[in-house]
Amino acid sequence: MASTYLSRASYGTPTSTKIFTFSCWVKKAKIGSGRIFDFYSAPFSYGNGLFFTGSDQLGLGSGDTGNGRIITSGLFRDTNAWYHIVAVQDTTNATASDRLKLYVNGERETSFSASVDAVLNAEYQAFRSDVGGIGTYYDKSTSSEFFDGEMAHIHFIDGTVYDASAFGETDATTGIWKPKTAPSVTYGTNGFFLKFENSGAMGTDSSGNSNNFTVNGTMTQTIDTPSNVFNVLNAVSNPPNGYTLSNGNLEATVSGQSFVRQFIANTIAPTSGKWYWESKLITSGGSDRSRLGICSYEENIGTGTTIPQNELSIATGTSRIRFTENGSTTEVDGFYTTPSANDIFMYALDLDNTKFYFGINGNWWNYNTAETGGDPTSGSGYVTNSTNIIKGAMSLLINVQAGAAATTFTNQFNFGNGYFGTTAVSSAQNPDDGIGIFEYDVPTGYRALCTKAINAEEYS
Repeated sequence: MASTYLSRASYGTPTSTKIFTFSCWVKKAKIGSGRIFDFYSAPFSYGNGLFFTGSDQLGLGSGDTGNGRIITSGLFRDTNAWYHIVAVQDTTNATASDRLKLYVNGERETSFSASVDAVLNAEYQAFRSDVGGIGTYYDKSTSSEFFDGEMAHIHFIDGTVYDASAFGETDATTGIWKPKTAPSVTYGTNGFFLKFENSGAMGTDSSGNSNNFTVNGTMTQTIDTPSNVFNVLNAVSNPPNGYTLSNGNLEATVSGQSFVRQFIANTIAPTSGKWYWESKLITSGGSDRSRLGICSYEENIGTGTTIPQNELSIATGTSRIRFTENGSTTEVDGFYTTPSANDIFMYALDLDNTKFYFGINGNWWNYNTAETGGDPTSGSGYVTNSTNIIKGAMSLLINVQAGAAATTFTNQFNFGNGYFGTTAVSSAQNPDDGIGIFEYDVPTGYRALCTKAINAEEYS
């Protein structure tokens, strides 16, 4: 999360002042700059660290000429993917171009937009002082470069050079680069291994060195991992003006706008199977309406302002559902309750039988009676079975209609991570396959929108 970082009060005398290896898995929540780690100590003039630039390049090193600096030519703008990054600094290496190395997903980066070789036997300052941390620029008091996203399996190796194969490997079945959960490495005096497995002490070092870190800000444990990626709101695919995405792109807020419609898509768009997710209404804007629903992904990823010709959405400020089929719109008033703040919406999308269901606070709406009693498990009371609306790869939809300039709309989403914003669900319900954590009971046969469930659907 932005403005959250890890720090330590003091460090021991390092095993080496010239050699380190840093390995981590990161998932960006936004494009643009962000520091994975950064440190500063005298007599150096600048901090030394690993970072994303404002243009989404990956950089390693320092503004100090002795430490050197490399910045990739390639860009890293996928906000739904986990990147495995390994950074190596070894100023004892006789080959100047091998004193700084970067690996991404097992492959060494060799093309750079900027490159300054580190001076032979120059000393580094990473993890040698308390000025800096993980997820922040060394000058934390003025930092605008906090890392916004998720991190997993952070290793710092003091005094030994390792390449990416020490920390990751290619899965024999999928061909995907995956983490080694217990790599065979020597950590050195200041080395550490952060698993983030203790939600009450997220900075705990598992290397055996007890080099523990302090959490600054609010850090939330998530089950979104490099081995199983969960759906989020799409921060890259034509995000509309006015929206602010936060909390790992699971919260959307829009305010101070006066427009007819704006849309946000999501990152995992299934073409078959049965899928369940939830959203929590934080602020509805009263009679001005924000809408949540579904449409085909193809229609949702256009300009962000084009009105889908086929969509279904539920107004969060009134008891109203809107159907648009082939450009013709019908609005239906009168489902059993008017939503209010902190209500939790439930969604069940059955692509195998072309049916969509909607509920609030544990009760499924029955479209036939305008009351409760719908049942995604048995297939009754669905809101729509239109093959115009439910077609192709499906996306959720967020839009705003008739929003006044002073109105604020905020909705939080849970696609199986078990959180609305930074608040954990209270009842921890699981789908049949056990993958995902939700507030309410998941209908039989429905899954969370995540890569493990998508793979299971494709190969079932």
